[in-house]
Amino acid sequence: MSNRASRQKISTTIAAENAAFLRSMMKRGKAESLAEAVDAVIALARRAEARARLEAATEAYYASLSAKDLEEENQLGEALAHEAGKVNFDE
Repeated sequence: MSNRASRQKISTTIAAENAAFLRSMMKRGKAESLAEAVDAVIALARRAEARARLEAATEAYYASLSAKDLEEENQLGEALAHEAGKVNFDE
């Protein structure tokens, strides 16, 4: 994780079930400390938020395309899927 000097101390109260969840992360070896458990949960939430923003941007992009451009995108996607099917990822 990051070094101690770059960390910021916070003090707050949380719901009992959330505290239990963070402690369970530590017991299961998912985090070595409470701070690490909090960081892991926040990282997960940040990834989910970034994924949602990407999905919204992608949806907006496709919604902005003309019918002709959308058809071209679909054809490119089909061609890529066809060619990707020829790749042996195990070699």
